Amino acid sequence: MAENSLNDPFNDKLCVVTGAGSGIGRALALDLARRGAELALSDINEQGLEETRRLIGAALSNRLRFDRLDVADAAAIERYAQTVRDGLGPADYLFNVAGLTRVGEFAETPLESFEKIMNVNFWGVVRMTKAFLPHLIETKGGIINISSLFGLIGFPNQTHYCASKFAVRGFSETLAQELADKDVRVTSVHPGGVATNIVRSAEFDAHSASAQDRQAFSDNFDKLAITSAEKAAAIILAGAAKGKRRVIVGPDAKLTSFIQRLFPQRYPGILALLRRQDTA
Repeated sequence: MAENSLNDPFNDKLCVVTGAGSGIGRALALDLARRGAELALSDINEQGLEETRRLIGAALSNRLRFDRLDVADAAAIERYAQTVRDGLGPADYLFNVAGLTRVGEFAETPLESFEKIMNVNFWGVVRMTKAFLPHLIETKGGIINISSLFGLIGFPNQTHYCASKFAVRGFSETLAQELADKDVRVTSVHPGGVATNIVRSAEFDAHSASAQDRQAFSDNFDKLAITSAEKAAAIILAGAAKGKRRVIVGPDAKLTSFIQRLFPQRYPGILALLRRQDTA
């Protein structure tokens, strides 16, 4: 535990983190552990969650629990919220990180696939928030929902992902207003290109199904993923500690958000031109 963790706003706070088996979720878990937080970590990927456990290490004195959790399973979330309360007490912070991505034109996407993305990325956030809200009202805590840069702009071949992340943004911004008088803070987080494995685990619809297309998509993402997961976690925690309602992660996300606000109708063409220059 870091020497200055006693003065850290997350020290001795119970933080619930979904998607803790990789990427931003894992980076948040490791950072929070160093800050002295108590942790309830979950992921559907048990192998990834076990690796997070190993990276945290047994030497830390935090109270910890690790659970396999599918945020698409409403009943499991209800049980999980009660299990966390029974084992560790009421949560102080809820970090809704777990998510899926998918690549493909809407015309080529089965409705079942669209629904799957919404079920995890949006309904998972709603279900977790509903289940843990009594905790957070009790502790006057915070809700941190991971939206995306694609919750600020539309992007080709990402109708499902954009729809889910715009929905998370709208949910978060409205909930922040409803909970203000209860002293529960809600933060909507919009990361740009963060170096995680989310794209490599993405599902592809018909027009992008070839291995060559998959590799090209991953390679392009790697070029644009200019923010490390560790840096993203630090930015998110700084914003959450201040109770900020919106946190934009990465210089690419900040620039894109600025362009979208300045040119709300013309931004797709401007961003396409910038992408061609970046990947040339």
